[in-house]
Amino acid sequence: MTTVNVHEAKTTLSELIARAEAGEEVVIARANKPVVRLVALNRKPATRVLGLNASPRAWIADDFDAPMENEASWYEKVDPEPTDRVTAPTDEAGKPAGG
Repeated sequence: MTTVNVHEAKTTLSELIARAEAGEEVVIARANKPVVRLVALNRKPATRVLGLNASPRAWIADDFDAPMENEASWYEKVDPEPTDRVTAPTDEAGKPAGG
């Protein structure tokens, strides 16, 4: 275990980090009293096991992309002008009434 004061830690931080990464424990002290311990993080990524959770989270039918029974009617031409449209009242000249 290495103990250094704050001033020395500031000037040799890169070296202290390298020591910590190598497995050494570094203690930083203020007025000769330990205040911080510098240790390396365990950054080893967790290994994933394929197929560990084998239960399906979603279900898709075998015929999910088959045409639906009424799908053809979706593409039929629709009359853009409905015949039962309500219109505003007009006078004899065809101008809007009341204005």
